[in-house]
Amino acid sequence: MQATIQQLVGGWRLVESKGFDEYVKEVGVGMAVRKVGAMAKPGCIISSDGKNLTKKTESTLKTTQFSCNLGEKFEETTADGKKQTVCNFTDGALVKHQEWDGKESTIKRKLENGKLVVECVMNNVTCTRVYGKVE
Repeated sequence: MQATIQQLVGGWRLVESKGFDEYVKEVGVGMAVRKVGAMAKPGCIISSDGKNLTKKTESTLKTTQFSCNLGEKFEETTADGKKQTVCNFTDGALVKHQEWDGKESTIKRKLENGKLVVECVMNNVTCTRVYGKVE
């Protein structure tokens, strides 16, 4: 059974991360910020009313937030700069596609065994981060 967007709603805390440094390096993040970012154990809060989506990420390093309407492009200011972003919910996953300066990245969030699995892909570099539900 595929997840619904409502099953992604709630609080999540990072419990596992693979390939993060390689991914953020590919994105263009400098070494100092990558080192600090690698130590952070961010939490995120996802909320949605079915069409509008808000995601807030909090860590000791930085707090970022974006809100969007699914399927509509918007300008997002991420920790590493401005991007043209579009979010869709397809095949049980929240898929966020970012474009900036001729580059592209895709971030897919899906439920697996009660955990939020986030797969970040740019070029041939993939990062997988796993979040546990915060009750």
